[in-house]
Amino acid sequence: MSRTRVDRCSRSAPETDAPFNNVCQTAAVVDHPFTDLTLAALYDSLNPWGPADDFYLGLLRDAHAVLDIGCGTGRLLRRARAEGHTGRLMGLDPAAAMLVQARRARPDVEWVLGDTRVRRWEAEFDLVVMTGHAFQELVGDEEIRHCLRAVRAALGDDGRFAFETRNPAARPWERWVPERVHEITAADGTPVRVWHEVLEPLRGGRVRFTETYDGDGWPTPQVCHGVLRFLDAGTLEGFLAEAGLVVTEQYGDWERGPLTPTSPEIITMARRA
Repeated sequence: MSRTRVDRCSRSAPETDAPFNNVCQTAAVVDHPFTDLTLAALYDSLNPWGPADDFYLGLLRDAHAVLDIGCGTGRLLRRARAEGHTGRLMGLDPAAAMLVQARRARPDVEWVLGDTRVRRWEAEFDLVVMTGHAFQELVGDEEIRHCLRAVRAALGDDGRFAFETRNPAARPWERWVPERVHEITAADGTPVRVWHEVLEPLRGGRVRFTETYDGDGWPTPQVCHGVLRFLDAGTLEGFLAEAGLVVTEQYGDWERGPLTPTSPEIITMARRA
């Protein structure tokens, strides 16, 4: 792919539902994008603090022990610690480059490399969260079941699990088009452009797409291939119940509005059944 200049596309502000993640390739190299230190350093710029972060931060303030699954650069836990949270904060992520960013900023938080397939906890946390639509990276039924069983095991008797997924009824992938270019600034001050293109719309609850990163002076763009799972509220509740979890609250937006067919999010709070 030749490098696409911003002046050839209509520029827009980043969308909160844009899927900044997934599998990245440059020539013959295939990897998760955020195992690359350069791309990991861009993550917070691609995902500026917003209403979702405020929502989760409010939950963290009331919890003594917190596990953030798929924590990325650990921005949520870093903010909680910076604001004076004195309890146990643990971030779990499979991308080492993301945890480099996290540890560099807050060495006083527990940062763990891995995922729920290799790490387990027993009744140790008051709150478990999966933010940034991380839940949608679980594309197979067994992946979902395994993760939810691990979440239930990690929760104490009165613990809560909070996470969000994009509402499939709102069809957010229809806005993931190459014409919507997001421009951010890298640490060295150079612009980096990011855009998306859907390869296969919703099929079997999954959307396949590409995400392309391109910066001035880069020898070639980095093209990321991703798959995200979309589940409606009823299917989510079924998976949770199978794992021994029960839904206590569900919202359609970050202002705790009701869940409707046009809501952008399915925000779920659950506890042990």
